[in-house]
Amino acid sequence: MVNNWIPKMRKPAIALGAAVILAILASTDTTFAQVSFHRDLTLGDLSISVARPTTAPALTGDQALMVPTTTPPLTPGLLDLGSVPAVSAHQMSLVALASEQVQLAKTPDGAQQVAQDLIDATYKWSPAQVQCLDTLWNRESHWNFLAHNHRSGAHGIAQALPADKMEVIAMDWRTNPITQIKWGLRYISVRYGTPCVALAKHNRSGNY
Repeated sequence: MVNNWIPKMRKPAIALGAAVILAILASTDTTFAQVSFHRDLTLGDLSISVARPTTAPALTGDQALMVPTTTPPLTPGLLDLGSVPAVSAHQMSLVALASEQVQLAKTPDGAQQVAQDLIDATYKWSPAQVQCLDTLWNRESHWNFLAHNHRSGAHGIAQALPADKMEVIAMDWRTNPITQIKWGLRYISVRYGTPCVALAKHNRSGNY
């Protein structure tokens, strides 16, 4: 009798417990569970990319970056680090032109041409003034950028004394004739106003 009674009592208890659990579940707010479940489903659909900076100032003209206008899709497992800004063709041409001018100015005729170009661009001196400059610097150095006075230390086309005065233009004054010419023209303009006045001073004292 005892053994048959125990199973009969367990069945109603189990059924009652199940009913209570179902009632609790039915009354529980499952919104959070639904949202979490939704996020779990959609995370796998999100595409992950590496964003390029968007706050850099816009560049135009010769300063524009030579980068593709479209971005290719990323290969899974790889990061697109962007491209290095390329030097524009115009900037490269300016560097090449400057190098050519330095080489040109290492000859007397080339130095005279560079001086003429600088005068035309900045000082606007007349042909007579240019002739005075030619005479003056022919006396000083024969337009030789390596000319050096071992007694006084004067150096270059304009025979700057002391030679390191030319550092106000650039540090390469020992070997760059354009630096020497720029300094010489500036020196004449500031101190004498024109090459003919500087030449007159040289005629009187042998220096300027």
